Amino acid sequence: MDERAPDLPPDPDDSLMEAPDEITMRDLPNDTGLRVVGPEEQSTEPDDRSLRPSRLDEFVGQSSIKEALEIAVLAARERAEPLDHVLFYGPPGLGKTTLARIIAAEMGVNLRTTSGPALARAADLAAILNSLRDHDVLFIDEIHRLPRGVEEVLYPAMEDYALDIMMGKGPAARPLRLSLKPFTLVAATTRYALLSSPLRDRFGVVHRLDFYSAPELTGLVRSNAAKLGVEITGDGAETLAQRSRGTPRIANRLLRRVRDYAQVRADGVVTEPVCDQALDQLRIDSLGLDEQDRELLRSIVERFGGGPVGLDTLAASIAEEADTVMDVYEPFLLQLGFIDRTPRGRVATQAAYEHLGLEGSGPTVQRSLFGDR
Repeated sequence: MDERAPDLPPDPDDSLMEAPDEITMRDLPNDTGLRVVGPEEQSTEPDDRSLRPSRLDEFVGQSSIKEALEIAVLAARERAEPLDHVLFYGPPGLGKTTLARIIAAEMGVNLRTTSGPALARAADLAAILNSLRDHDVLFIDEIHRLPRGVEEVLYPAMEDYALDIMMGKGPAARPLRLSLKPFTLVAATTRYALLSSPLRDRFGVVHRLDFYSAPELTGLVRSNAAKLGVEITGDGAETLAQRSRGTPRIANRLLRRVRDYAQVRADGVVTEPVCDQALDQLRIDSLGLDEQDRELLRSIVERFGGGPVGLDTLAASIAEEADTVMDVYEPFLLQLGFIDRTPRGRVATQAAYEHLGLEGSGPTVQRSLFGDR
């Protein structure tokens, strides 16, 4: 039997290292499966599958950010230039991805999306940059998770619209700079502090997204209920907004679940009693805390005497990752004043005891780097 080794596909990295003397951007690989959303597609998705607004005037909340983006977009369009690179940071679910889509729609260009973990090699990023057209928007979610080598490829691309690569190997290797089409990088992160200083400094527009107020979320719930064809009363919208943790993504998820409950157990109208019944069934309390939030608070109070307790120990006690506790649970609990961060660990406050209906109070902690004296 004739046994021959199968033909293996060429490694994209090798194609960059051993390219011929003359090379253009079109010679670079473009097989990353990059999702491309054209301007016409950005506003035609079914409302039941996506409640994201497609224009700035439809976006609810974050009024100061909306105003700043509107000015920047209009100025860039009048000058026929790409928008400055934009960085959004803040807790998850507040609209960072939605704003990236809106920027592309307002600029009338394609939106190309990827994420930091998906860009494992410099060749992956080179392939994406290769596919960009004039003024396109490239959105990188969770940009703090970019590998350092890939991040360094972004520096000349952001500043000079150029890609620096090495031609050949060993002593014969020589640098080559390739031109890119002018583009706008829109990046999002939930861990702003993990971004390197050189990367942060290359963004011309930086905005932090904050939690939504109850009136803002109430307006969002009413608007999205109309898109879904759900009849909801004013009291029902307010109740749902109050239990949504100040986060539009959670409000939209709860709205769909309350809609299902109203359809099956009620007359299809989302009233305040119907909303209360549906969310109680989901074990979401009046402040928006779910069972896992309450388990975290009970762990601090009952297992560790109210604290202080270290993050890793606390995460292990509720079978969660430390990053999940810090990024998902803690921000809202800190905003409510239920936990406190100290140099020695997390501490449950008096408000947490009262909300859980437990006797006792938060411990008095010496706020010193050297511990209690």
